[in-house]
Amino acid sequence: MDGRKAPQKLSLLSSPVRAVIRLRRTAHLLKKGLLPGDPQAKLLQRQISLGRAKVGAAASSLLSQASFESSQYFTFDTSALPSPSKSSKRKKRLRNPRVLYPDSSRKYLPVEHKSKAKRCLLLLIGIVCFQILNAIENLDDNVLKYDLDGLEKTMHREVFGQPLAIESIMGLLKDYLATHIHSKPLVISFHGPSGVGKSHVGWLLAKHFRSVLGHGFVLHFFTMHRCPDPTSVSACQAELSEAIGDMVAQAEMEEKIPVFVLDEVESMSPALLETLGGFFRKNQTNEFLNAVYVLISNLGGNEITQDLLQNVSSYLLDPQRKVEELRTTLRPVLHSLHPLWTLVEIIPFMLLEKKHIQSCFYEEMMTEGIYPDPGHIERLTRQLNYYTQGGHQFAINGCKQVVAQVNLL
Repeated sequence: MDGRKAPQKLSLLSSPVRAVIRLRRTAHLLKKGLLPGDPQAKLLQRQISLGRAKVGAAASSLLSQASFESSQYFTFDTSALPSPSKSSKRKKRLRNPRVLYPDSSRKYLPVEHKSKAKRCLLLLIGIVCFQILNAIENLDDNVLKYDLDGLEKTMHREVFGQPLAIESIMGLLKDYLATHIHSKPLVISFHGPSGVGKSHVGWLLAKHFRSVLGHGFVLHFFTMHRCPDPTSVSACQAELSEAIGDMVAQAEMEEKIPVFVLDEVESMSPALLETLGGFFRKNQTNEFLNAVYVLISNLGGNEITQDLLQNVSSYLLDPQRKVEELRTTLRPVLHSLHPLWTLVEIIPFMLLEKKHIQSCFYEEMMTEGIYPDPGHIERLTRQLNYYTQGGHQFAINGCKQVVAQVNLL
């Protein structure tokens, strides 16, 4: 009975042992870099098989013991196993190779090589920034040469009720006079009813640029004075063309921009307007492209008055938007009169309120050496005619009659 049980247990033990030996043999061959079909692999396999036989004999001797027969489960006694030698520990350590640095050596991070292209790029950026800064400084120098800040202060001090018009004029002048190279001349056209300050602004522009440029580079042209006779149109054309040509030629030699203030443009004949419009086009020589023209007329004054009186509330809430709408409204009206107006920058002048008329009286009385008594100014202001709309009063003739009223004092 006991003899039958022993062979069954031996067969049960030998099959796992054989599988383990087979796996170890394959692993050993792979570590050696040999394939199972190579001659060296066969020789090594024979050596392993001999070792397996010895192991099998030792295993059979162990299985023959009574303790193994009586045991129901596999038990391993670590005390009976031989202790691993130092050489086997060393081999196990070598099987898991790691890169180790000697204790005496120093560890350095990878050296980052600096590219010379970065230095060239930084140098290029510095040159570009310097050029931009130099260009900005040159633009500032050109503007300072014309003293536009002083002109703006003078206009705000002496012109009443037209802050948006002054702002638009100064913006156009600053942008244009910042450089001496242009693709077309600057043409500004003042439009509005009588007495709102258009001619006074033109007079201030002519006076200021005469002081900074000289008398030879500013032309203040009054149509009714220069061309009173409608039959002498050809003579007026020749006079105006010659004056503009001589002035722009001299200004080009001295690298200055001349200023032409043309008042009472509504009295110009179509032929004279055609001559004037020829100087506003782009296809000209360089000296005619560097010039500032200021046109002053009452054209569009009725449209401005009607639109303002019909939309007083919208004008008081957003005056900037209302001015832009007036420009859009005036352009087709002016274009129908002459194609010249398609080449200009339109500046509408609005009606003056009663408080602006009082300021006109105060300024004129101070100029004439008369004490500006507030009660007296109020009585003089009431003598003028006004439009009354939306609780506001707008002077019909603006400050046109102020000088005459003060002269009567």
